[in-house]
Formats: sequence, C-alpha cells, structure tokens
Amino acid sequence: MPAQHWPAPVATAPVVATVALPGSKSVTNRALLLAALADGPGLVRQALRSRDADLMVAALRALGAGFETVAETAAGIDWRVTPGPVTGGASIDVGLAGTVMRFVPPMAALADGEVRFDGDAHARRRPMGPILDALRALGASIDNDALPFTIRGPLSGGEVTIDASGSSQFVSGLLLAAARFEKGVTIRHAGPPVPSQPHILMTVQMLRAAGVGVDDTEPDVWRVAPGPIAARETTVEPDLSNAAPFLAAAMVAGGSVTIPDWPLRTTQPGDVLRDLLTRMGATIELTPTGEGVAALTLTSAGAGQIIGIDADLRDVSELTPTIAALAALATTPSRLRGIAHIRGHETDRIEALVTEINRLGGDAEETDDGLIVRPRALHAGVFHSYADHRMATAGAVIGLAVPGVDVENIATTGKTLPEFTRMWGEMLGGVDR
Repeated sequence: MPAQHWPAPVATAPVVATVALPGSKSVTNRALLLAALADGPGLVRQALRSRDADLMVAALRALGAGFETVAETAAGIDWRVTPGPVTGGASIDVGLAGTVMRFVPPMAALADGEVRFDGDAHARRRPMGPILDALRALGASIDNDALPFTIRGPLSGGEVTIDASGSSQFVSGLLLAAARFEKGVTIRHAGPPVPSQPHILMTVQMLRAAGVGVDDTEPDVWRVAPGPIAARETTVEPDLSNAAPFLAAAMVAGGSVTIPDWPLRTTQPGDVLRDLLTRMGATIELTPTGEGVAALTLTSAGAGQIIGIDADLRDVSELTPTIAALAALATTPSRLRGIAHIRGHETDRIEALVTEINRLGGDAEETDDGLIVRPRALHAGVFHSYADHRMATAGAVIGLAVPGVDVENIATTGKTLPEFTRMWGEMLGGVDR
C-alpha cells in the first residue's frame, strides 16, 4: 500500500466525544490582512495555524508587516501584527489558498514596486480573472490572467464592475484593502448570483469593526470609503465548517459529538450545519456556556438513520463534501444544488465527489449545478483527495461505515486542520492512525 494512503478507521461503537476546533481559517486570514493594513500594531488571538494561515502570514511579511508570537497553545496562536509600508520586490507563494491568491493582490497593488505571485500546480487553474481585471480597471498593471502573475500599482481606487459568480472571494479581496485606496472602492457585481454570501457579510462586518465605512444597502453593490483601518484586538472563532466531519461521525456511528464554544451569533457559513444535519436526521442542542457561546451537541441513532436531503448549498458550498458523504450513506436519495462554482475550488469538487462515491460502488451523478446521490451499498477501495482537504475528510466520514476505505493523501487536511488524524482518532476513543 502506498505510504500516502491512510486506512480510514471504522466505527465499531457509538461515538461519545467532545471535539475542540481550531480557529476559523476565513476569520484568521481576514483578521491578519486587516491587521497588516491597520493604522498601528494590533493583536489577533487564537489564530489558526495551518498551511493556508501560514501562507498568509508569509505573504504579509513579504509585503512589509511584522509578526510576533505572543502565545501559542493547542487552541491557536496569538499574533502581534505591526503594519509597515507595503513594499514591492516580493515573491509570494499562495499554495492552494484561495484567500491568499485573491485577498493579497489588492494589498500588493499598494506596494512601491512589483510583486510576483505563484502557487501550487492546481492553483494555476483556479479562476483569477475577475479580480485581476478589476485591479487593472482600478489602475494596476498585471502581466497575466492567472497564476503566475506580477502586479504593480499604484492604484487610486474608484468604481469597478465585476462578475463574482465564480467566487465571493473576488468581492472580499477588493473590499479588504479598499479603504487604503485614495478614492476607496465601489464594487458592482454583474452576472449570476454571487455564491457564499455569508463570507462577504463576514468581510463587511470585520471591516466595520475596524472602523471602515462600508455601504452594502444596494443589492450587489458595495461601497467602501477611504480612510484608516483601526488597529484592534480580534479573537478568532472556532472554524464551524471544520465541525462538519466530526458531527457527521456521530450520524454515521451513532452517539453524540459536542463542539464547545459555538458562537451564538456568527457570519460563518458553517452555522448552517445545525439546519442541514437536523434535516438529515440528527438531533442538535445548544447549551449556553458563556457570553455569546454555547456547547453544540449532535445526537444520532447512527447507521440506517441518515435521511437524504434536497438542499441548495450555494451560500454554504464548503459543506458539500461532508453532506455528499452522508448522502452516500443515507437511506433515501439526495440532491445538492446551487454549487456549480465549486468546480473551481481546490479541485472540481462535483466531478471528484461523483467519481469517488461511484468508485466505492455508490450511485452518484453530476448535474448542471450539483449532484444527485442515491442509496447503494458501498465497498472497500481508495478514496482520492485531489489535494483537497474537504475531499479527504469526506473520505474519512465514509470510511467510518465502510471497512477497507483508504484515503489518499490525508495530509492535505493540513490546509485547515493540521491535527485532523489525531483529532479523528481521539474522537473514536483513542484510535491513532
């Protein structure tokens, strides 16, 4: 067996576990960038340590920001971030991180020289055109329409129209640096609906918390006034999307999984898990444990109790791999809709999910904007991850119920969950793979 194949543990008993999640990648990388553009030193507490977050730190350092470790625990790292003049002459590795490849170029356009961007091989195939065209329209010079590219400012800001139907990150990337442009920025979206709208709301709320004026009262239009970004202290919430495979485990194996410190008010799309998993047969309770947070407990009777679902996941598309894995183990068919844009994620997730479910004997098919999964007994085999962290965790979920599932390249979970295999084993009662 190739070394990179991970034998997914089979659940031999109901799960009873509490799983403490590391910080949200989405909040971490927005907070770090805003801190690097602020008007003074700031503090980002309980930031995620993962490949994506480390790539963001390295990119911001290359552009002139200073990072000092204040404290580091299992919950994350506290960074003191000291802004500096945005400097050119840097080469930035974006890896496969959408937040780095789409959030950092607008900041780089503030630099006093050229900044070169490149990343993993698959990153060169991820959509970049809309945000690069927007930066050109605002005054930047860019030599390519995808990675690798070199960007050179300065740009003064103004009004720009983009088609953000491929990724909400095109809007968020422009918004995050907009206050630093001389004229601010007005962004108009023209095209099919923008996916993952909660992520744009997250960006807007974090900008407002830093004193930036944002007007989003007109649909598909965002206006950011020029001005300072206030230095502040930010505490990163647990990553609710990363709760998905652990909560799904209790649905597959039976028992209960508790996630502590679940925010009672949040812009994270992962909060929709409460509704989706309830519709698929789970019971979910929130028990307040402190100011603004609760312990979320999912309880399920386990195998044979998972109900198929018809769901539009446009705004929560990152949950698709876990929901599809549960659908492959459900008793009734499922249809997942509104997610055509995930063909441009770390991999073509629709094609990948259908291929891997069917490889294990399942019955899945692609649709124009998603996939259909019908009940069918699964068998042993290799579940390929395509260097996609959420594909890898989906394979682990299926492996709980299907003996002999080997997940290819489980290490790719390090993108957002570097301790995934340890956490998975501890949840199952000490299984260490």
